[in-house]
Amino acid sequence: MKKLMNLALPIMCIGASFANADAIENRIDVLLETMTIDQKVGQLALRDFGTYSAEQLPELKAQIRRGEVGGFLNVSFSSVDDNAFAELQKIAVEESPQGIPLIFGQDVIHGYETIFPIPLGQAASWNPELVKKGARIAAKEATTDGIRWTFAPMIDISHDPRWGRIAETLGEDPYLASVLGVAMTMGFQTDDPTRPDAMAASAKHFIGYGAAEAGRDYNAAYIPEARLRDIFLPPFKAAVDAGLMTIMSSYNTLNDIPATANKHALKTILRDEWGFDGFVVSDWNAVMEMLPHGFARDAKHAAELSANAGIDFEMYTDTYQKFLPELIEEGKFTEAKLDQAVRHMLRIKMRLGLWDNPYPRGNRDTVILSDEHRQAAREAARESFVLLKNDNSVLPLNKEAKIALVGPLANVPHEQLGTWIYNGDKKDSVSLVPALEQYLGGNESFTFVKGLEYSRDTSTQNFNKAVEAAQQADVIVYVGGEESILSGEGHSRADIALPGAQQELVKALSETGKPLVTVIMAGRPIELGPVLDQSDAIMMAWHPGTMAGPALVDVLYGDYSPVGRLPITWPKGEGQIPIYYNRMATGRPATEDNYTLIGDIEQGVFQHAPGNSSNHLDYGHEPEFPFGFGLTYSDVDYSNLVIPSSRVALGETIRASATVKNTGKVQTTEVVQLYIRDLVGTRTRPIRELKGFQRVTLAPGESQAIHFELPTEALAFHNQNMEKVTEPGDFELWIAKDAASGLKGRFTVYE
Repeated sequence: MKKLMNLALPIMCIGASFANADAIENRIDVLLETMTIDQKVGQLALRDFGTYSAEQLPELKAQIRRGEVGGFLNVSFSSVDDNAFAELQKIAVEESPQGIPLIFGQDVIHGYETIFPIPLGQAASWNPELVKKGARIAAKEATTDGIRWTFAPMIDISHDPRWGRIAETLGEDPYLASVLGVAMTMGFQTDDPTRPDAMAASAKHFIGYGAAEAGRDYNAAYIPEARLRDIFLPPFKAAVDAGLMTIMSSYNTLNDIPATANKHALKTILRDEWGFDGFVVSDWNAVMEMLPHGFARDAKHAAELSANAGIDFEMYTDTYQKFLPELIEEGKFTEAKLDQAVRHMLRIKMRLGLWDNPYPRGNRDTVILSDEHRQAAREAARESFVLLKNDNSVLPLNKEAKIALVGPLANVPHEQLGTWIYNGDKKDSVSLVPALEQYLGGNESFTFVKGLEYSRDTSTQNFNKAVEAAQQADVIVYVGGEESILSGEGHSRADIALPGAQQELVKALSETGKPLVTVIMAGRPIELGPVLDQSDAIMMAWHPGTMAGPALVDVLYGDYSPVGRLPITWPKGEGQIPIYYNRMATGRPATEDNYTLIGDIEQGVFQHAPGNSSNHLDYGHEPEFPFGFGLTYSDVDYSNLVIPSSRVALGETIRASATVKNTGKVQTTEVVQLYIRDLVGTRTRPIRELKGFQRVTLAPGESQAIHFELPTEALAFHNQNMEKVTEPGDFELWIAKDAASGLKGRFTVYE
């Protein structure tokens, strides 16, 4: 019987690196004894190679030769030196006093040259093995060039799709993000990071970045301590427990303290409570950004604050190099703290085996964009698609039907790659138009009209051509959404509806009366508005990556049934934000019969006639689509919920099962989800919490019993004294398709 990896997250074995922990520490002791303060400080310097001109390279190389640089990012994006990886490393290894290798890092976020779906799209697969495989392939490709460290996974929790960087997250739920974050970490690092094709992962951003006010990047976050520990920290704790090697601090202030200098987060929680022994890197320029925050007086003060708080590796800026020796002389920093930071750095370099394999491993021609990697990207893309609507079974498409393909994102190889694709190239990216031509044996079966030149285009001059093509077709496939530039870092939106004149174009297409399939490519959930009713079918494709076109063909024509489920709650509009499924209970919860929508309120009625409950008069109380939602080309029925023992002692395990049956005509993969609710607590508790999930593939007519096991420790939360406890009491349990449905039962935990 298949059982879920649903409660105890896997612990990564780091192989020889941890087996030789004593030898590593002894080796670090020897190195530290031979290093000057300048050389120690140099190990804390992470330089951005892309910011250096050819004229600056000689001095940079001289610094490496003196042992005053610890590593680089963005080496591959500079045009000043084609062999920079090998040349810079050679200087460090063969010419510097201690021969300490450099570490090369880069934003390898969802692929290197073979681009996978954006992380939010990968999260929609609810498939840890797929996420792990994508990271493994990214690591194999990046290490060919010498990159042994990536700034991923991004496991910020966010409830605000206005935030541009939500595209990089693994969704809104701490459990799902924990499972997938661990999978991604293991894919990058493997069980033996000394492998030449392994990379150190860097979980980011520590901590609270996803809670930035109004979804504006770099903005302040205010998170109560209990909420911080129950919602935002668990994915990071899971990654640390799994052997995570590095962590990146965030740009934001957390409760008015910049994360770059937040001792409570970086020292008390990360080091003292969790025992993290890797290194912490600042985000790009974040040390100096404490000046505009109004937290640091000047660069020297910024160095003092961040170094004392626990930032080991200073990205891009050079305040450590300039001021740490002086701060040590003044007694505002100590050499013992400096040694500790250097120890963190050297420990990870040794665990990566950089002394044995310091150089690029090569083999680009046989690794980069291999057939195996492209096929894996295709598989990941089709598993990321979420079918949101399918009236009258418009999908899958009939191969004999005449298609009018319309939309600004139907043939844009670059835009489908999404945010953070430094090495991705549109020439390697296959869009829907050529994929359809190959699948249909030419373009006689479809007509392609863009309608709009790009996603923000407001011109309607080409609408007539699009409508004419639609009128001559059997079915319309509209591909729109957001260009890749509209999501990602610094790209937050206040209005998350389809940009430009896309809504008007969809309306014009719908008025032809032909069946309309809307495919959305975007880095966030989109406000659908009238598009929801105007479309017969809607599929969320996120930004699917290199193999978007073939993957869309696979799913649109039914060679693969959709399997994606939303990793985030889909709002009706910005007015519902923040919105998330695991919200706290309210004293006046909304139901379908305790309020009146704005359009139904009679004039002149008594103040309380429309009702008094927690809702919006114009949107109601439910999202457009709930967390965990997704349709397939089949139907799955849930029945026979069994909780063998409704009373469970603290320290024991709750067991529950249900039968799922494919009642449709095609094979389907169902994501069976386990939720609980703690009915009474010493702090108010969420109305639902995800505690497990299983993916099960069912043939037509097939049924399976799905079993879950939940130790009572998994019910724990932080009480008013910030103690993590499982409190005895009554609980509700659901085995469900999503966070708004399911078979419901109860159990009691007793002492």
